[in-house]
Amino acid sequence: MELLAVFPPLLAFLLAFLLGRRLGDRFAQIVTCTGVVVAALASCALFIHVVFGNDMQGDPRTIVLMHWMTSGDFKVDWALKIDQLTVVMMCVVNIVSACVHIYSVGYMSHDESKERFMSYLSLFTFAMLMLVTSDNLVQLFFGWEGVGVASYLLIGFWNQKNSANSAAIKAFLVNRVGDFGLALGIFATFAVFGTVHMDTIFAMAPEKAALTYHFLGMDIHALTLICVLLFIGAMGKSAQLGLHTWLPDAMEGPTPVSALIHAATMVTAGVFLVARMSPVFEYAPTALMLVTLVGATTAFVAATIGMTQFDIKRVIAYSTMSQLGYMFFALGVSAYGAAIFHLMTHAFFKALLFLGAGSVIHALHHEQDMRNMGGVWKKIPATYVLMWIGSLALAGMPFFAGFYSKDIILESAFADHTWFGNYAFWMGIAAALMTAFYSARLLFMTFHGKPRMDHHTYDHAHESPPSMLSPLMILAVGALFAGFFGYESFVGSGAGASSHATQVVATENVVIEHDVEAPVVEESTHGHEWNRHAFWQDSLFVLPENDTLEGAHHVPLWVKLLPIIIGALGLLLGAVFYGWKTGLPQKVVSAFNPIHTLFYNKWFFDEAYHAAFVTNALRLGRAFWQGDKNIVDGLGPDGVANTSQRVAGVLSRFQSGYVFQYALIMILGLIALVTWMFFKMVTGQA
Repeated sequence: MELLAVFPPLLAFLLAFLLGRRLGDRFAQIVTCTGVVVAALASCALFIHVVFGNDMQGDPRTIVLMHWMTSGDFKVDWALKIDQLTVVMMCVVNIVSACVHIYSVGYMSHDESKERFMSYLSLFTFAMLMLVTSDNLVQLFFGWEGVGVASYLLIGFWNQKNSANSAAIKAFLVNRVGDFGLALGIFATFAVFGTVHMDTIFAMAPEKAALTYHFLGMDIHALTLICVLLFIGAMGKSAQLGLHTWLPDAMEGPTPVSALIHAATMVTAGVFLVARMSPVFEYAPTALMLVTLVGATTAFVAATIGMTQFDIKRVIAYSTMSQLGYMFFALGVSAYGAAIFHLMTHAFFKALLFLGAGSVIHALHHEQDMRNMGGVWKKIPATYVLMWIGSLALAGMPFFAGFYSKDIILESAFADHTWFGNYAFWMGIAAALMTAFYSARLLFMTFHGKPRMDHHTYDHAHESPPSMLSPLMILAVGALFAGFFGYESFVGSGAGASSHATQVVATENVVIEHDVEAPVVEESTHGHEWNRHAFWQDSLFVLPENDTLEGAHHVPLWVKLLPIIIGALGLLLGAVFYGWKTGLPQKVVSAFNPIHTLFYNKWFFDEAYHAAFVTNALRLGRAFWQGDKNIVDGLGPDGVANTSQRVAGVLSRFQSGYVFQYALIMILGLIALVTWMFFKMVTGQA
């Protein structure tokens, strides 16, 4: 079952990429869609077995596929770590990827390279599966880089467009910055723990809790250093503030790519990494504080930018960045279950929004600017309803998936009772208001009001084919019900802990005694206690004093109601500004022009980076180029070539074709030879 959940996308990629041209587009579409659907079904079956197997106690396991590499004492296996966290991620990745594959059959029907596109989608899916199933950091890095390469190919798929090529290069380079931090984090982990095997690292983490490490001339807390470096890697892949500039530009790829990258796969890799490494992060409180601050600030800043954009895909992209900020500050306050819960619900409604936006773009002949839309809800009613479902889930309205997962994150931040937890809570509240506002703005600008496109485009607007609408309906079911059905298991009352507690009576081995009503607490072989939750079991690690998820269920009523009120207010304001009083936005822009300029220009991050890095890099490159041209080439190959040319020019003058000139040269040469021999004889006798 494990192999069926992981390897069909790889097989599909190989068949489509190698044989697609020969056997045709339809073959590539069938084989790739079949491979991912099989993987999705196998993932769901594996989820049931791992989570609910063995009389509801779960059945996690690690399957070694082959020995991978050996260097002295360093050994790495290629293995699949199958536990509760893994199967949740596998279900999310494979289900969303299956929907995207099927959707792409209709969306890319007029493209000339359909087989190449479908093969890239399957490659991306397999790389992500390698990442989430890894049981060691080297295999994780392999999947991590595989996702980066596949995303580069997909973002730049329409390589005839300069903007697509630039966006692909930008995504690749910005992610390399984060990946450098991840690589250093893996090196530091090996230096401290002597292994890259995750289970061994997790078991040793308590005894390394007080260790310091000499780095850059300073003695630094070892686990904090490791976690900060790993988090830098997560920032790049999950587009957190500072390493986020690649995300909106990635919209240059086809819309299915946007759904796959921004909904459930690439951008969630950083969230998964921090959650997987929770046994290490729990002993690095400074790193957790950094994660909280970066996540909360990202959620706020991205929401401010999303309110001012007009490209429908860019608005949704910035909402992705904002929601990832929520996930990260949940991780920062140790609400790992809440972060993964939001990751799961977000995957459904964000993929729904991206694919819904693709349906709108398809209906309007590839128009993406919302200023050129409007009044099309009667033309595409199914897409209209589905976009409302996704938007209400994103806004966190009651009974939609986002309501359950976003609220538990905000409540966990409040329950943390730290200054940075409070900062995250209020930044999250502000971001929730703006999220609801730009969700309503998107809906009203796109579907309501008078049509703002030309008559030809409006008259020929049409609903998408079943191959595009059926995946949207599947995702809509998740956007409607995933939160309700997942809440109790993922983050339910009692922090999701088992109904019976354990009392530890030995420190060498974990001894469990039942029938004590409290959250489960276990003690490791080093005498450290931790909370073991009923659903997540050993896949997530939380120290008892950090268990904000339990505290989230006991916050004041106003904390629970505030996100709902704020979300409803944001939707109402959006309806007023873009549905009823359409002249208000321009008045507000005029009144607050400096702030609007800041938000509209994305806080000038691109301009600052261009001035600080790109311009200086170009200057440095030109300086090195001049040095290479004038010194290295001038004295090297170019200089030798020029000297040879000059010598040849001189010698060519003697090639006149006159016999007397050749005879003269021979005589002169003979005289020179005799003179040299005579000189040698004289000097030899002396």
